Amino acid sequence: MRVLIVCETSGIGRKAWRSLGVDCWSCDILPSEDGSPFHIVGDALDVMASRSWDAFGMHPPCQYLNSAGIHWNNRGRGWEQTDKALQFVADMVALAGPAPYYLENSIGILSTRWRKPDQIVQPYHFGDDASKATCLWLQHWQPLKMGHRLPGRMVEWPRGSGKIVERWSNQTDSGQNKLPPSADRWKLRSRSYPGIMNAIAGQFSQQLSEATT
Repeated sequence: MRVLIVCETSGIGRKAWRSLGVDCWSCDILPSEDGSPFHIVGDALDVMASRSWDAFGMHPPCQYLNSAGIHWNNRGRGWEQTDKALQFVADMVALAGPAPYYLENSIGILSTRWRKPDQIVQPYHFGDDASKATCLWLQHWQPLKMGHRLPGRMVEWPRGSGKIVERWSNQTDSGQNKLPPSADRWKLRSRSYPGIMNAIAGQFSQQLSEATT
């Protein structure tokens, strides 16, 4: 089996698949963070079209597709970049054709301009100490079975209200993301969590193997 993880530089997804013996590659216009020889630097659409792949994992950049991005569009940034991002998703899906795939993104415009996700999961559903609603659109794969749920810390919010809520390590007590503004904040926030990627690789590789035997 040969699997391509599209728009990934961290290698988290690629390494999860390769640890199971799958010939998995990643690609992006940027080099991989881990210097892996199994990463292709180039245009994702060209890489998808240039080789024979059995399945795809697609991680289109979310900064112009998620709810926060749409907020800034409506505050004067305009819709040009979001329209380009939507076309990029459409082109990826077209190139994937009938092959099995998952497409991962944050909650945002894909749900209304494309289709509703097949599943929404959280990193803490799979043992990671973080909260980040993650949408999965699936073709020929069944939704993930939940793993070990990691409980968050219990805090009173709003303070003095008597209301107790759950928060995880990447969140302030109010529920905001702790990452400060920076040039690469979008990249850090878009990183996949190992628990979700391990579940995807483990469950989907088994389904892919069963479908090809």
